[in-house]
Amino acid sequence: MSENIEVRGNRKERVGVVVSDVQDKTIVVRVERRTAHPLYRKIVKVSKKFTAHDEKNEARKGDTVRIGETRPLSRNKRWRLIEIISRAVQE
Repeated sequence: MSENIEVRGNRKERVGVVVSDVQDKTIVVRVERRTAHPLYRKIVKVSKKFTAHDEKNEARKGDTVRIGETRPLSRNKRWRLIEIISRAVQE
């Protein structure tokens, strides 16, 4: 009955835009979500920045990426790059 299948909990995933790729093996990703204002109920965009681990330094500023939750990798990094969804337009 017991198989060697690695079972992990339900890990969160987010899709956002890379706003910084200056650091080595680290990207900063801005994730936007839409929520209702608590008093006025108008739909507003709320954004949050996540610091994510990019092992191969492959993501560039402006790319749309998917990040996933992981164990703490440093003081601020708790996310890891899963995939690059679309590349930024090069000028």
